[in-house]
Amino acid sequence: MKRDYYIALKTIVRKETTRIIRIWTQTLLPPLITQTLYFVIFGKFIGSQVAAIHGVSYMEFIVPGLVMMAVISNAYGNVVASFYGAKFQRNIEEILISPAPDWVIIVGYALGGVVRGVVVGFLVFGVSLFFAHATVTHWWAVILFTLFSSVLFSLAALINGIFAQNFDEVAFFQNFILTPLIYLGGVFYSIHSLPQAWQKISLYNPLVYMVNGFRYGFFGFSDVDPGVCLVILVVLTAVLMAINLFLFKKGIGLKN
Repeated sequence: MKRDYYIALKTIVRKETTRIIRIWTQTLLPPLITQTLYFVIFGKFIGSQVAAIHGVSYMEFIVPGLVMMAVISNAYGNVVASFYGAKFQRNIEEILISPAPDWVIIVGYALGGVVRGVVVGFLVFGVSLFFAHATVTHWWAVILFTLFSSVLFSLAALINGIFAQNFDEVAFFQNFILTPLIYLGGVFYSIHSLPQAWQKISLYNPLVYMVNGFRYGFFGFSDVDPGVCLVILVVLTAVLMAINLFLFKKGIGLKN
């Protein structure tokens, strides 16, 4: 039976990966162009007027933030689009009635999001090398925060896909919740540069812990202790996994 679970998991991941590659002009090219524009506008034009942060040029400082932005945005976008698309076309029912347990389906879709997030993140990092000399100080932090962040937002996207009743509801979370969290998560600035009150408010934004933990992997410094960042990501990932399992078990948003 365990082998059957593996086959089911591999099938879902392969389907998601094939989808990413087949429509690469929609899944890989647009985020690459968008992040390149960020490097040019915020890094080259505006960044040249900004003083170094912790001894690192502004262009180099925003590299981890932009890479992390690409990772989580694409992990989220891949899962919510794929899962809601399957709901809309009603072929999700074929997966739900299969012998595959709920956790296999959830992990399969989440891994699909991780694949796209990691691939896009790697491409964006490659682009960053044309603009800045980014060095990696702690590879373990880069790998761990990339994986946990992409898994976390893949699970969040799955919840969005479960509850969404139309394409407007799919876009609502991305436009009005995810995007503000990203821009207020320290991608373009150090939270220590904010007024004291806003520094405290920023600590309620999960993106702050992802970006700072990831930035620690590059430069060895962070606005928040990297150990704390990692613990928070692990806890949030476990919580979202539990929520997904509950929703699948009850059939909420999945069964008419």
